[in-house]
Amino acid sequence: MPESPSSAPPVPETVLLWPHGAPNAAGDTPEDHPNLTVYLPPSARANGGAVVLCPGGGYGFLAVDHEGVQVAQWFNARGIATFLLRYRIGPRYRHPAPLQDAHRAMRIVRSRAAEWNVKPDRIGLMGFSAGGHLASSAATHLNFHDPNPEARLEGVSPRPDFLILGYPVITFTEPYMHQGSRDMLLGPNFAPELAAEFSNERKVTPQTPPTFLFHTDADDGVPPQNSVAFYLALHKAKVPAEMHIYEQGPHGVGLAPDDPILSSWPGRLEDWLRVRGILPKRGGARRVSAP
Repeated sequence: MPESPSSAPPVPETVLLWPHGAPNAAGDTPEDHPNLTVYLPPSARANGGAVVLCPGGGYGFLAVDHEGVQVAQWFNARGIATFLLRYRIGPRYRHPAPLQDAHRAMRIVRSRAAEWNVKPDRIGLMGFSAGGHLASSAATHLNFHDPNPEARLEGVSPRPDFLILGYPVITFTEPYMHQGSRDMLLGPNFAPELAAEFSNERKVTPQTPPTFLFHTDADDGVPPQNSVAFYLALHKAKVPAEMHIYEQGPHGVGLAPDDPILSSWPGRLEDWLRVRGILPKRGGARRVSAP
């Protein structure tokens, strides 16, 4: 029996990042209007946590299903509001457009936290693959100056309170870089110093947010050394961090629902979110099953 209109889940709201036009917009098509899709948990379950979610795709497309919608539903089942970011991508857009979009997204969510039943000091940033590069860039380049006055939202901070990275691209330098992501973001004639600047393992400081990472040793798309390098930089800077590297599994698995081993990684994330206080401590509460 089909759901009645009253029992069907609400249609997610879409929020334009730049209502008056994105900086240096190349046109007026949907791809020129980056946005957030707002997935809110039922009000009775909401706990004030939030995640801005950056799907991967090598900076050339966006894997919005298995690295976006499905993940948003997973967070919502645990009371966490999720904001799926459709950021600008190449070859139409290069750096700094995605970074502008990620910082703007964080500022929008924080500035509208009360409206979305979110606590402004419990807003995280998550990214998969190249989306992980964008998330780690946004978290480690907080001094990036956007000349567009609209970007600053009266001084609202773009800093994530926590960071979640799934099989992320981290480095743009040899020997473990993902060349496709680097070239798509920086373009064919990039300056070498720009590749070094966005090798994010070099940009970690004590102000970098606490971070959860997961990867697989068998990833032949983005080598696991990307996660390892970022974790070691976090450890050196005394930033709280947790990393899980599974022996088997390909690149781009999302929640890995069809892999009985790799599908355990969201459970490790759930535990970490409890450690960080984003989810309540277990006590007598039962684990919420995946949607």
